[in-house]
Amino acid sequence: QVQLVESGGGLVQAGGSLRLSCAASGMTSSLYAMGWCRQAPGKEREFVAAINYSGSRSYYADSVKGRFTISRDNAKNMVYLQMNSLKPEDTAVYYCAAKRGFSVVPTSPPGYDNWGQGTQVTVSS
Repeated sequence: QVQLVESGGGLVQAGGSLRLSCAASGMTSSLYAMGWCRQAPGKEREFVAAINYSGSRSYYADSVKGRFTISRDNAKNMVYLQMNSLKPEDTAVYYCAAKRGFSVVPTSPPGYDNWGQGTQVTVSS
């Protein structure tokens, strides 16, 4: 049974940085594309970043391109989201997600099969 557990969220001032981590279990992470999505209050869940099974390709929402970096360590079954130059509009619950497959890297939430419970990120102005 696939389990994804996020950590690293918190409260940060605008312009600051946070690093989110996602620990995967019950799966061989090298067989999965991984992604991060977020959901702000009153809004739909939206795609943030994704990385293919090997880590050779990554994709970003336009709103975070140049500020966020997704990475993975398959030996440790971990996925990371480094968030720099944070803005108040980045405030949301951030979710780690997984999709089994070598060729597909979902860039929208419905493309993922497995989800973590989320971690809150709050950026104050």
